[in-house]
Amino acid sequence: MKRLLVFIFALLSACTGTPDGLTVIDGFEVNRYMGTWYEIARLDHQFERGLSNISATYSLTEDDGVKVINKGWNQADGQWKQAEGKAYFVEQPDKGHLKVSFFGPFYGGYNIIDLDKKDYAYSMITGPDKSYFWILSRTKQLPKATLDALIEKAKKMGFATDQFIFVNQD
Repeated sequence: MKRLLVFIFALLSACTGTPDGLTVIDGFEVNRYMGTWYEIARLDHQFERGLSNISATYSLTEDDGVKVINKGWNQADGQWKQAEGKAYFVEQPDKGHLKVSFFGPFYGGYNIIDLDKKDYAYSMITGPDKSYFWILSRTKQLPKATLDALIEKAKKMGFATDQFIFVNQD
């Protein structure tokens, strides 16, 4: 029984971890991160498939967490899809390492691996492994030079940049 509990703990911890070889950003300021971010690029996942105009809006909660509202337009259905979740810091609040849940007690890693610390204009996010990746921006589009630089960084970090989906934000 003890081994089973250790295994379950290790499995759950891995879901909120950071991919091997990557580090989360230091000097994170949660208040500056709050507000709406637009999804610029991502790796494919079932929960976002077929959506455009995807955004994530973050706000602080009373329990030192972050409320997350993800929203995207489903052209096939002709309606908005929305999911509400919650996130909490895994480490201290000045590190970009959070755990996020949209499904009850199950959490996944939300790891900020790059951030425009000057203006909080863009960020790169990964999950517990390199099959999860997002480029987010405060605006619906990034300048080409900025986007190209972020894609190059992601490639050097080991992400499958040739499989990125570029989100239509019209």
